[in-house]
Amino acid sequence: MPRPSAASLEMIHRLIGYDTTSRDSNLALIDWVKSYLAGHGIESRITYDDQRKKANLFATLGPARNEGGIVLSGHTDVVPVDGQPWVTDPFKVVEKDGKLFGRGTCDMKSFVAIVLALVPEFIRRKPTQPIHVALSYDEEVGCIGVQRLIADLGQAGIRPAACIVGEPTCMKLVIAHKGKKSWRCRVRGLECHSSLAPQGVNAVEAACEVVAYLKGMARRHRDLGPFNRDFDIPHTTVHTGVIHGGTALNIVPLDCHFDFEFRYLPGTDVDALFAEVRQFAETKLLPEMRAVHADSGFTWEDLSEIPGLAMDENDAVVELGKALTGANSVAKVAFGTEAGRFQEAGIPTIICGPGDIEQAHKPNEFVSLDHLAQCETFLHRLMDRVCAGSENQDVSS
Repeated sequence: MPRPSAASLEMIHRLIGYDTTSRDSNLALIDWVKSYLAGHGIESRITYDDQRKKANLFATLGPARNEGGIVLSGHTDVVPVDGQPWVTDPFKVVEKDGKLFGRGTCDMKSFVAIVLALVPEFIRRKPTQPIHVALSYDEEVGCIGVQRLIADLGQAGIRPAACIVGEPTCMKLVIAHKGKKSWRCRVRGLECHSSLAPQGVNAVEAACEVVAYLKGMARRHRDLGPFNRDFDIPHTTVHTGVIHGGTALNIVPLDCHFDFEFRYLPGTDVDALFAEVRQFAETKLLPEMRAVHADSGFTWEDLSEIPGLAMDENDAVVELGKALTGANSVAKVAFGTEAGRFQEAGIPTIICGPGDIEQAHKPNEFVSLDHLAQCETFLHRLMDRVCAGSENQDVSS
């Protein structure tokens, strides 16, 4: 089985060793990467969150010009390991059976690590156009950090010609993904003793009726579409992921809240889907609730939004991606990424990286050594196209 270089493996071990769970800071990792790049003569742009506890990093190899070049992008945060039955320490890489196990090996520190490990070779081979490295925070909680990174580039007049996001695609070229939008619904009821339940307004039951309606919407899209068979999940999905409410069995609950999302196909009016849910709650349920207590009801809060990605298969960066993967096929996926944010900012973007999304967010997450070796080959082919002495393909042309 092909193996990645020792330098790449060492870098993967190092990055996995930083616990960058989204709820915590990523500054230790960012500070180390900044120092590592500085050791190779590369300056970094840093953008912070409001509390200065998390940061993005943006650095450029090759010509220091604002126009053109290719971004190699990845996020630094990982999802929690709480409650998951890990066999090994999730923040120490373990190699077994041709795989590297550890939180973030698949999603998506391995791509970042290989890019960083190849920095000395990129520099030695002298890119003739900028190769930008972009690392973000808080991708896992709504693609939050990358928005500040992109805004900073705009303010600085830095306009890359293309972007490659290294999310896990089994090193297949992905040119589209669904959009995602999520909300929190808060339900206010009226407490009373459960023996007098008709005199109260049960917030948990009202919430569950809305959740059941959402499940009905999910079935409708599953069974009736619309469908786009190019996607791995060919229809819009509806999902409720969190619900909290009530204090004791013998108390009619005063409050309940739940979080739900739509992952929608291109061309879908996601706000119309939300309006349908809200209309059900406020026309079918609310009158009965307020007949008992006038202050009961629903409030709605936007949680996050990830724009979809939809690249034309004839775009220059897609053609470049085909050349780098060595395959003419393309794919479209259900999971969201920062690629939609880059495209929204006018930067044509594709997705290709080591690992299988099936392993992401799970206990005993892993990436195969074969995918890592393919990722190195992918990036070496990029060098062959953009470095001195190569037949250059400038995607900005």
